[in-house]
Amino acid sequence: MSSKRLNVLVYSGSGSTVESVRHCLYTLRRLLTPHYAVIAVTGDAILKEPWTTSCALLVFPGGADLAYCRKLNGEGNRRISQFVQRGGAYLGLCAGGYYGSKRCEFEVGDKKMEVVGARELAFFPGICRGCAFTGFVYHSEKGARAVELRVGRTASADGSASDQFKSYYNGGGVFVGAEDMEEQGVEILADYAEKMDVDTKGGSAAVVYCKVGDGGAVLTGPHPESVIPVPPKVAVLLTPLRFAAVNLDRHADGPDYSKLVDRVAADDKPRTEFLKACLTKLGLQVSQGNNPVPSLSRLHLSSIQPSDVEELVASLQDIITIRDGEEYIQGENDTFHIEKPAAWSLGSLATALPGVATDNNDKANAVDRSLDYSTVIKRVCLHSKDYPACKETPDFNHHAFFANLKHYHSSSKESEGDFGKYLMYGEVVTSTNTMLEKNNHLLQHLPTGFTATATVQVAGRGRGSNVWVSPAGSLMFSTCIRHPMEKMNSAPVVFVQYLAAMAIVDGIKSYDTGYKDVPVKLKWPNDIC
Repeated sequence: MSSKRLNVLVYSGSGSTVESVRHCLYTLRRLLTPHYAVIAVTGDAILKEPWTTSCALLVFPGGADLAYCRKLNGEGNRRISQFVQRGGAYLGLCAGGYYGSKRCEFEVGDKKMEVVGARELAFFPGICRGCAFTGFVYHSEKGARAVELRVGRTASADGSASDQFKSYYNGGGVFVGAEDMEEQGVEILADYAEKMDVDTKGGSAAVVYCKVGDGGAVLTGPHPESVIPVPPKVAVLLTPLRFAAVNLDRHADGPDYSKLVDRVAADDKPRTEFLKACLTKLGLQVSQGNNPVPSLSRLHLSSIQPSDVEELVASLQDIITIRDGEEYIQGENDTFHIEKPAAWSLGSLATALPGVATDNNDKANAVDRSLDYSTVIKRVCLHSKDYPACKETPDFNHHAFFANLKHYHSSSKESEGDFGKYLMYGEVVTSTNTMLEKNNHLLQHLPTGFTATATVQVAGRGRGSNVWVSPAGSLMFSTCIRHPMEKMNSAPVVFVQYLAAMAIVDGIKSYDTGYKDVPVKLKWPNDIC
């Protein structure tokens, strides 16, 4: 496993809004997949967990920066500052822009709205003053507008960013005096191209880059977050999010709002290129094009003896519930829908193809990958007559897997074991570990050796706030092992992971002629690189 920083953390704690967090996840996953894992992180995680060594970018989205202060002033901000000083990157969007400035001045003179004070991070060594344009109303689109931005000469090293574009705006500030701070490491990446309704001292900086020690910060007043357009019939199925045209509710807060959506949508491409340029300036590797995060696929349950699948399902009857004639397992974290072989028809295969939605869950999942994956029903297809066909699982050959397992059993001096006897495979899953460990009621009923594997994980889990970046080609699996409690002292269960990791390395090196010299090794505690 590489020592490269692979996590992009989006703050989702006190002060952030659900819409802004989900939108950041939605957008950044498309621009940074598969190079980084983009996940939400709480204020407590920033305060207590060892996130800094694996984090490439910390993002503070729209919301209320005063609540950010209440949660993170002191130790939290000390950690964030140290992270950036030592080479990390910070992206502050709207409220995150106010929060990353030395001083916040919001709606000065308005007794109900005014927020004024120093800010500890002080990446921008001046004042972020807002609202740049009047009309802002909390939790509303009434003050929103499609604001014209003029791109600065240093925004893009290769000149790929357009000179001007429209961006969603709702309550952000202007970075006062930024044009005079070049010697302090400040660059203006974009200016407001329209007259503002606040004293700017002659400046118009809407997006700034600030050099901070060995790292850097990009702070914005507007919301340059953007996504690739989707057909209108699909877009209306989304939970109404904010900021990007595909996620804006055309019926929100009055008839003129749909015109705002159209103006923002018209500049989706140049706005996307601008955001990519900002991420690149922060040192991130941006994907070429907009890569959609894949939707969750069916899970295929099979066994070395296909008929044993029915036996396994029969052993789960105590936890299976019936709804409208269909069988479900309701776990603590996930819900599994058991599909009998008859249900795996050409019709259902067609609806499972990418871009086709079968129900409300799938409709949302087909477009909005930033949803809560635990709410998506996991469909489990039973293969009790034969192994899954290659066309059903093109990235995993079940016939080859079980043939090799049988060959190992026939040539081994050991008795036929349970490991690999039952296999649950999904082309795209949340996390093999999560599906087993976080559904304890199901886990208690699974036999030793039951294995879950996948081609791609979209929410792989690691230690602390870490997640796995799990693109196709990685070896990812989780196996159930029942370890006797009386042996915990003489044979601690922690050693099982070491043994498994060493076995994989040995298997690779002994696979065939020439593999002995493959430079594969263990990285503590159980990574193989």
